[in-house]
Amino acid sequence: MENISLKTTDSLKHFNSTPEIHKNYSDAEKQKLAKASKEFESMLAQMMLKSITSSTEGLFGSENFGGDVLDTVFEGELASYMTESKSLGISEMIYRKLTGENINDILKLKGEKLKGQIPTDIKDVPSVQPTNNTMKRLEKYEDIILEASEKYGIHKNVIKSIILTESAANERAVSKAKAKGLMQLMDPTAKEMGVSNSMNPRENIMGGTKYFAKMLRQYNGNMNLALAAYNAGPGNVEKYNGIPPFDETKKYINRVLGYLNNLES
Repeated sequence: MENISLKTTDSLKHFNSTPEIHKNYSDAEKQKLAKASKEFESMLAQMMLKSITSSTEGLFGSENFGGDVLDTVFEGELASYMTESKSLGISEMIYRKLTGENINDILKLKGEKLKGQIPTDIKDVPSVQPTNNTMKRLEKYEDIILEASEKYGIHKNVIKSIILTESAANERAVSKAKAKGLMQLMDPTAKEMGVSNSMNPRENIMGGTKYFAKMLRQYNGNMNLALAAYNAGPGNVEKYNGIPPFDETKKYINRVLGYLNNLES
């Protein structure tokens, strides 16, 4: 089998022209995509090493015993080290093309479930009792909520508490700021999460849960910061290095946790 010679003058040429395929992948699916992207980058790096060392007849030269086998083993190990310690950027580009997200966000999870969804001190928050009519409306979306919970690793009662706070389980709710639906998605957020119709209950719940999961990952499982980011935006959380000093945001967090306390009791 002949060695493959690679031209590396424009190594990103074929990736720059690939179409973007943004879908609502689950975290498990994203982890598989990230792993495959990393493996492809490692394979490409190994091919590049083989091409570079072809003029010296391999890493160990032509006179050593078992050189072909050793070359293959060491090229594979060196390629893996190169792509793991300092990425070539290829896996990141492939992953972003497929998901629209940063590969490092999912690699941080490394297959772990999101943690800290139910704060240990939830009982210290005053309970908030939803009305009977609100709970009846919420019951209609039980199956969708369970699906979103399983897909994105967010406890079902956290999703319910956000819905209760955002819209009182009114799927046609629209705020003055044009936030829409059960989880009150703004159009840019909906687009980022792959939601085409925010007034569709399933799309709204799946998109809202996906976004909250993203905020929870971003703030290392800190429920209060994730809720603050969901309400006031992550930019304000970063600006104030914590929960923004907005009365609306503080009340929002307490209300979500109050509903959560009630649902957990």
